[in-house]
Amino acid sequence: MTSFYFEHQKIYVSVDCIIFGFDDNQLKILIGKRHMDPGRGEWSLYGGFVRNDESVDDAADRTLYELTGLRNVYMRQVGAFGSVERDPGERVVSVAYYALINVKDYEEQLLKTHQVEWVNVENMPKLFSDHNDMVRQARKLMRQKMRTEPVGFNLLPELFTLTQLQKLYEAVNGEEIDKRNFRKRIKEMDFIEKTEKIDKLTSRRGAALYRFNKKIYNEEPNFKL
Repeated sequence: MTSFYFEHQKIYVSVDCIIFGFDDNQLKILIGKRHMDPGRGEWSLYGGFVRNDESVDDAADRTLYELTGLRNVYMRQVGAFGSVERDPGERVVSVAYYALINVKDYEEQLLKTHQVEWVNVENMPKLFSDHNDMVRQARKLMRQKMRTEPVGFNLLPELFTLTQLQKLYEAVNGEEIDKRNFRKRIKEMDFIEKTEKIDKLTSRRGAALYRFNKKIYNEEPNFKL
């Protein structure tokens, strides 16, 4: 490090990860209680400070991996949050990211290790500092993205029913979707393939299982819901 800019005030830069999952037809986020001051004991997103030898993207990747043990996760930047009084400890600017993961890929033991839990985003408690604002902005961006790109499949298992897919979009948008129109639109998409497998666990009558074919989508990226 050099001695330049010594006349200017130093501030901290951190990252916060909004990790979305989908389970029991609910959109959920991964949160836990803070183990440090200020805000010890308050509900919080999982985050950390950016190190001298890493970019903010690298810091977000590291933080996400520390919490989930997962690589190659869909993650996008939400934006910077830098109000002067946002952190009562020091002057901290935080860059927020949202990630989409399949809840089933997250090892349950990690919930205990990091003392975090999945919470329905509709029943989200008051979080530390401006973390509630981060979640709201992340959900807004995710909702916009899901209308034009098939990113929602990151929240689903490899095989899913059309009911699961519809419930996912309803949970993200916070409103019901007309079943007939939704299925008509989905069946027009060649990259959502019907398989020969049947779901007998969540459907009494046995619902057909579908999969997302990324290769076909990349050849003809036409998606709008």
